[in-house]
Amino acid sequence: MTLRKLVVGAVLFGAGSSLVAADTFVVDDIRVRGLQRVALGAALTYIPVRAGDEVDQELIRNVIRELYSSSHFDNIIVEREGNSLVVVVRERPTISSIELKGNKDLKDDQLLDSLKNNGIAEGESLDRTVTTGLAKSIEEFYHSVGKYNAKVNVRIIDLPRNRVEIRFDFEEGDAAEIAQINVIGNSVFSREQILREMELTDKIPWWGVFSKRNYQQQQLVGDLENIESLYLNNGYLRFEMDSVQVAITPELERIYVTLNINEGTQYDVTKTTILGDLQQHRDWIENFGKLIEGKRYNQADITALEEAIKRYFGRMGYAHTEVRSVPDINDEDKTVELSIMIDPGKRVYVRRISFQGNDATRDEVLRREMRQIEGSWLSDLLVENGKVRLERLGYFEKVDVETIPVPGQADQVDIIYKVKEQPSGTISAGIGYGDFAGLSLNAAVSQENFLGSGNQVGFTIDTNRYQRNLQLSYRDNYFTDDGVSLGGSLNLSEFDAGRANLQQFNQKSWGLAFDLGFPVNEYNRLNFGLGFSSTGITQLNPYDQIIDFYERYTEQSSTDEALNFNTFYATAAWSRITLNRGVFPTAGTENRLSVKVTAPSSDLQYFRAEYRFRYYLPLDKNHKYVGLARFRAGYGNGYGKDGDFEYTLPFWENFYGGGADTLRGFEPNRTGPRGLMRRATFIQGPPDENGNPTQIALGPEFDTIEVARRSSLGGNAMLNGSLEFIFPTPFAGDQAQNTVRTSAFIDVSTVWDTEFNYNDYKNLQIVGDVPFWDYSTPKNYQASYGLSLQWLSPMGALTFSFGFPIKSLDSELEDRFTFNIGTTF
Repeated sequence: MTLRKLVVGAVLFGAGSSLVAADTFVVDDIRVRGLQRVALGAALTYIPVRAGDEVDQELIRNVIRELYSSSHFDNIIVEREGNSLVVVVRERPTISSIELKGNKDLKDDQLLDSLKNNGIAEGESLDRTVTTGLAKSIEEFYHSVGKYNAKVNVRIIDLPRNRVEIRFDFEEGDAAEIAQINVIGNSVFSREQILREMELTDKIPWWGVFSKRNYQQQQLVGDLENIESLYLNNGYLRFEMDSVQVAITPELERIYVTLNINEGTQYDVTKTTILGDLQQHRDWIENFGKLIEGKRYNQADITALEEAIKRYFGRMGYAHTEVRSVPDINDEDKTVELSIMIDPGKRVYVRRISFQGNDATRDEVLRREMRQIEGSWLSDLLVENGKVRLERLGYFEKVDVETIPVPGQADQVDIIYKVKEQPSGTISAGIGYGDFAGLSLNAAVSQENFLGSGNQVGFTIDTNRYQRNLQLSYRDNYFTDDGVSLGGSLNLSEFDAGRANLQQFNQKSWGLAFDLGFPVNEYNRLNFGLGFSSTGITQLNPYDQIIDFYERYTEQSSTDEALNFNTFYATAAWSRITLNRGVFPTAGTENRLSVKVTAPSSDLQYFRAEYRFRYYLPLDKNHKYVGLARFRAGYGNGYGKDGDFEYTLPFWENFYGGGADTLRGFEPNRTGPRGLMRRATFIQGPPDENGNPTQIALGPEFDTIEVARRSSLGGNAMLNGSLEFIFPTPFAGDQAQNTVRTSAFIDVSTVWDTEFNYNDYKNLQIVGDVPFWDYSTPKNYQASYGLSLQWLSPMGALTFSFGFPIKSLDSELEDRFTFNIGTTF
């Protein structure tokens, strides 16, 4: 049978066939040959011909076009066998595997994602034309980052059963370095000032260990925008970048960049005119415009003004406000009249607020943090407040919010909060080691978001070399609908102070406490509580401060006797938190003030107050560089009398200094008042009646004192301050910034005892070489500087500090390197 070819698609479609003329005929049957994975029924759906149809050249071309559009076939030939239409196809091969070799700058995940977006992935059919274009695109990317010698070779290896393996071989080479950046035409700003606006550089300072002179095209585009902003923000409205020349040496290793600029002259803003439908807010908006009148033209100020106007309308439900500033330039007197055109758009209200990603947390827990109400006018401020409040919960790793117009409703929007949950509690056993706490074991069941309810439940057992602790706790953060919280706790503990670098005593205690918290507004909260504690003290060292306290409560002559105290107490606390997130914040403040007062009927009558403050100041718009100021102050004392006896603060409630919380570079809890042991001085006296030698004690002015070497007794007053500069962690990518934090710090700390009488000791001889200073004054401060690294690792929280004393009262207490590490399993 004679076969007559009807069509060829290669001229049109790249298949390599030729077109042969054919007569029009009526199709009796349609056959498809060459199918392997594609079902016959699926192939026929792409053929716009049925039995009984009359076909011609044009219709056959349509058949080929439709089949190619299915992306299943590499080659298509249409033939006629009698009155049968025969379609012969060659299916595209299936990608069996993709192999990447030689890529270092581009990670495998990045490349595979990019390939997938272009239809190249394991299990997909292969379009050979795509691989060639993709290889060129990757090479162009390398060229844009200065790697002009980079090459990407693609090999397609045929495998049985119409499968292929794709191999990408990368030769990245070295990036070309910037040899010199030249600036021509500048007179207002020096070359150095202009280069400071650029990330690209031709010189690396001696301290720039991690800096590079590599050329990147995208970076140059950003640098040019920064230079333009430098001039526009200083009034040079006619500034122009005449040309940018990038020249590369023949060996493709060195680059010369030349910037030709036309600075122009400075302009002043003489008048602002507000145009548009201002919805009865003209007076307020005109006040915005007056802020820049009579001043030097500044593009940054104008942009900030536009954003302020958008926020102003956004808080009143105008979600799509458009603001555009048009300058009317007078080149004769170098002035500008600015027309600010405002289109508030339609006022919209919120139809629905929904949440996505909260698989463990109930919707009601998120919804009660919302300040934007469904059915009310949209407020950008309230929507953002809801996002911040969700971030502060600590249940979510990431929170995003999206405002979506309702289809067919110009005045309605839906708000969707998308959250990514993170573990907010643990059920674990653990082992850890710290250079201070030593080996520690713990078992804990703690859940900040118990069963997705937002309530806190905890059962914790901790043990280390100086403490054993058992605690049960519960807190309902929304005991009432308006945010009143109710919490309670029960704890039992044993504490060996000597092993915690404190003056030796053993303490056993148990306690029970309840508290209520009341929200004042978005940022302020008040807490009030009642509690009871029973404390037993044993094995006290006979130091003067301990004996003085001991003798007030017992008539026993030996400090080995136990002391037992039962106290009822009340607590009050105020907090004001504006931090942008709970973990590793980068902006905002935190203020906390707490007071504890025992009841007059308790065995101990005292009060203890503490204030903590943190302030984060972002130093760049991306919050990569942040300043941190911390301050902490505390004071406590007794109140009231029992006859001639005046109550004082019990020594186990004292404040201490040193360590990660107060003074890095010094051992924890050891920088502060120490125990003093006063000893009488004796001389040999006459023999007694039996002829035995005797000793005679000299007067108190001849006493000596011995100072505890490594144990601190603490004080009833404390001040700590710290300044930190937080910067990106070297070698850590942007994704790691939420789990790794590096900072340089300066710490200052002082602890003192307002009840200490220095005059009783200052003239006495000190036994030994342990330093002694006036414990009654805050002037004897200590300070340090250094570097700190915090890492929220899969093993737990790791903290490393390198501290170097600036002022030290005792070199024996310095600790240049400290760390803490824990593991749960």
